[in-house]
Amino acid sequence: MNILNPDFAPKEAKLRYMDADFLVLSPSTFVTCAVTGKPIQIDDLKYWNVDTQEAYIDAEAAIKAYKKIVS
Repeated sequence: MNILNPDFAPKEAKLRYMDADFLVLSPSTFVTCAVTGKPIQIDDLKYWNVDTQEAYIDAEAAIKAYKKIVS
């Protein structure tokens, strides 16, 4: 993956979310928030759910997803 290559077209990365980290299965530059649908740069990824294997853009999105699960 070379983002400086003019033919580079970013696609969503595939990650396995673990308790304190994530494992990159298919490298790229971003993942998509499960609640908002917005892209999250891999370097900015801080919120995810191990059980549902979903990423969230911020704490508000994570709480919204959690409330949906427990209700």
